[in-house]
Amino acid sequence: MESIVSELEGTLLNNPNTFSYFMLIAFEASGLIRFALLLALWPIIRLLEVSGREDDGLKLTIFVATAGVPFCEIQAVARAVLPKFYLDDIDMEAWRVFSSYDKRVVVTKMPRIMVEMFVKDHLRADDVIGCELSTNRFGLATGFVKDDFGSIAKNVAVLFGDEHPSLGLGRPKSGCGSFFLPLCKDKCHPPFANNKKHDRHIIRPLPVIFHDGRLVKCPTPSTALLILLWIPIGIILATIRITVGLMLPMWATRHVAPLLGGRVVVKGNPPPPPSTSTSTSGVLFVCTHRTLMDPVVLSTVLRRRVPAVTYSISRLSEILSPIPTVRLTRIRDVDAQKIKRQLEKGDLVVCPEGTTCREPFLLRFSGLFAELTDRIVPVAMNYRVGFFHATTARGWKGMDPIFFFMNPRPIYEVTFLNQLPVEATCSSGKSPHDVANYVQRILAATLGFECTNFTRKDKYRVLAGNDGIVSYTSNPAVELVNTLKNLVGSFMFH
Repeated sequence: MESIVSELEGTLLNNPNTFSYFMLIAFEASGLIRFALLLALWPIIRLLEVSGREDDGLKLTIFVATAGVPFCEIQAVARAVLPKFYLDDIDMEAWRVFSSYDKRVVVTKMPRIMVEMFVKDHLRADDVIGCELSTNRFGLATGFVKDDFGSIAKNVAVLFGDEHPSLGLGRPKSGCGSFFLPLCKDKCHPPFANNKKHDRHIIRPLPVIFHDGRLVKCPTPSTALLILLWIPIGIILATIRITVGLMLPMWATRHVAPLLGGRVVVKGNPPPPPSTSTSTSGVLFVCTHRTLMDPVVLSTVLRRRVPAVTYSISRLSEILSPIPTVRLTRIRDVDAQKIKRQLEKGDLVVCPEGTTCREPFLLRFSGLFAELTDRIVPVAMNYRVGFFHATTARGWKGMDPIFFFMNPRPIYEVTFLNQLPVEATCSSGKSPHDVANYVQRILAATLGFECTNFTRKDKYRVLAGNDGIVSYTSNPAVELVNTLKNLVGSFMFH
């Protein structure tokens, strides 16, 4: 069996600097204060690195990013947030070499908990060697590591026993390559050329389908500084945008949005408003689900308040919504009757995925909508933001619209497809499952996305460790107070 040992940072990952990943831990697992503190110490950390004390700089980074943070929070960020940024930085030529071997081991100077899930789930590594974070009896990280970085060579030797790895990938003069490369039969250093010798058994890294966290861009020192400077401006801008949006009539919102930095791009032909002289049921707009704003944006494009079905959103979100909402129960017969009654009154918006997905994938569509009407108009929704994601699985969902409007230039794209022909609906004998799959495929083709069989439960189990059920409070005033606390807490503490 041929084996390979590869350094992660600077080899499998293009960037040898791990500072940005600790900035993500600081922001997502702790909050803005720790994020700002770590950035403030970056000049000292950088000075240690250039003076040849790279390990001391890394230890300081680990301490500031993790000290006092619950270990389970660090683990959650490593599972839900970091893989997306790791995958974006993969050196495909190094991966080409790495993936061609039978036994694959990754070595890193970062705490093992930060990389283990990514390299095993996405890079298909068999083992990971890295330092271990120390924790206290309360489950909080102390900020210290249990073993020195020099123990990497010993751990590699113990893992392989009397054998020697067939190939070692790493930097011989920096990073952790100098520790394990002498143990390998052959050695290979970056940069890597396209070597046809390693083209056999090529498998691509598994894509990241579920991704959480608020930050869109990897927080390098310059990007992190820009984010910190923008946040006060963004909060003010979001307040103005939300206030104006609630005060204006629906037909005017789209025209005012460019004045406040937003934009809505419309493609296709929106159907006309339902005629009051006919008794036919309303149109069911079947949308991809990108953010909580999807039905609201669709209503602004249609210039009328089209009700939307909802599930597991807070009472306060329903109260503040500029469009009517119809809450589903996840009891199939009850929900079917609710949707039927609403369609008898007029048009309705539904998102069959049941939850948002920010990556270029569509989750499995529920077939319930196909059973209830033949007047189905698919609508492809997508959005672009610069700084902050407008969805979360682990955080406070009431903050989603605020983070969306905090972006400098939020853009929404709405593409109307033609109404499904009768032969593509259940009235022609097709099953609801077939109709739902067909709508999913044409929407995915429109957006350039991929279809999946994953569901809402799959997403929340991966990102949050639960089924994504929100408990409603019966007192909106209490929820308002809690949301205001969360607004402050999301920036100050996790």
